[in-house]
Amino acid sequence: MKRRRGERFIVLLIVTSMLAARVPLFVHAATLTNDKIRESEESKKQAEEERKSLKNNLTDVQALLKSLETSKNDLENYIRELDEDLNDINEKIDQLNRLITDKEFEIKTTERELEEARSVEETQYNAMKRRVKFMYERGESSTIEMLLSSKSFVDFLNKAEFINRISAYDKRMLDSYIDAKNQVAEKEQMLISQKNDLEEAKSAVQNEQDALEALMADKEQEITVFEGDISNKEAAIAEYEAMIAEQDQIIKDLEAAILEEKKRLLAENKKALVYDGGKFKWPAPSYTRISDEYGYRTHPILGTQQFHNGVDMAAPNGSPILAAYDGEVIAASYSPTMGNYIMIDHGDGLITIYMHASSVSVSPGTMVARGEQIGCVGSTGRSTGPHLHFSVRENGSYVSPWNYLG
Repeated sequence: MKRRRGERFIVLLIVTSMLAARVPLFVHAATLTNDKIRESEESKKQAEEERKSLKNNLTDVQALLKSLETSKNDLENYIRELDEDLNDINEKIDQLNRLITDKEFEIKTTERELEEARSVEETQYNAMKRRVKFMYERGESSTIEMLLSSKSFVDFLNKAEFINRISAYDKRMLDSYIDAKNQVAEKEQMLISQKNDLEEAKSAVQNEQDALEALMADKEQEITVFEGDISNKEAAIAEYEAMIAEQDQIIKDLEAAILEEKKRLLAENKKALVYDGGKFKWPAPSYTRISDEYGYRTHPILGTQQFHNGVDMAAPNGSPILAAYDGEVIAASYSPTMGNYIMIDHGDGLITIYMHASSVSVSPGTMVARGEQIGCVGSTGRSTGPHLHFSVRENGSYVSPWNYLG
């Protein structure tokens, strides 16, 4: 009897020491890994830098207008300098719009990850509830009973190992639950931050749009005042005619280069571009109205009969400009009169011209297809509002674009 009591006492000592060595079921420590914490901190730092960049890079319209004051006496230099500012603002708007697209994608990703994290948290929570309920109902006494029911010392050690594994499993469950809970909190905070960033980016775009409109309004006013000044009227007419002559000379030089290239291809028995007679694609799909028609008309400010060599399509700033037909880009450049302009050779002496773009997305030598975007509508050059000036030349002379537009 004494021997049995001694063995029982030894077993109880072993059980007690093993239970004491067990990892506690409930711990209050976050289980986010160092990598996750570091990743979270880097995301926060990047978001802060983006916010600072947005605020620091906003256009100061008043400063720009002040810097342009000295060049207003020379309209051409004024237009050139202002167009450079307009280009900078358009680039900012493009960058901000890309940032907005990225943020919207990040928000969708984070929302999806948040839902997944909440699902994992709920699953872990329900598993923990079942485990706690079982432990409450059975208690530690069931563990001692299991050990005391051992038939041999080897059986006792096996059961002890089994209990330790259960204990380790309990801790892993708790760690997983805490991790899931922390992940939910982290994703919720990230979502709030990303939505704030998105709103700031949208606000910055609006600020840049306002700056763009303010500069274009100032440009329109300066051109109108200059052309409407009675004392300058004769000079304005002469300048307008010189401007058209300059445009024509640029275009004629390019046409001469095309002709030389065609001769070279013929000499080498190579195939030149051929226009197949198809209808043109409308080059400004977002246009709202025709603001100026092709042909002779009275200039709205100068009051003289002038030949308008294209069709003006009023359209929102930044809306797409499309290639009217298949061809090769022969010019993608800038002049103070045409602004950012593009010329496309369609073969057989047929050329299309696109003026006043806010930006161009093609370069000379590029082959483009009918309907392909080649730039964006703007108000660069001698322009008083966002529109596309679309011209067609046939064998060195302007013709009505309506002959080709479908």
